[in-house]
Amino acid sequence: MGETETYEALRLELRRGSLVLATLARLRTEQYGYSLRMGLAEDGIEMEESTLYPLLRRLESQGLLTSEWREEDKRRKRFYRLSPEGEAVLKRLHDEWRRISASLDRVLG
Repeated sequence: MGETETYEALRLELRRGSLVLATLARLRTEQYGYSLRMGLAEDGIEMEESTLYPLLRRLESQGLLTSEWREEDKRRKRFYRLSPEGEAVLKRLHDEWRRISASLDRVLG
């Protein structure tokens, strides 16, 4: 594997956990999938639909999200929001992210 391929594999690995944290943070406010994806993109976090929707289903199956189908603009959309457990997990993950980030800042100097 060349340097570029190695970098890409490691970049994707690093990014995975960030996507979970960003998704949970964005879902403090109820959103449907497309609006969530566009909001994350505005924040500089690009995510393909093929990544987002399985992530949303997984987080919901873990009890971190709730969802509800509703009609909006004559279209049925599934709206997602953090569950109470999701809010607690987000807080803990955010705290952990801060600790890791501070440690890495020291290491990378």
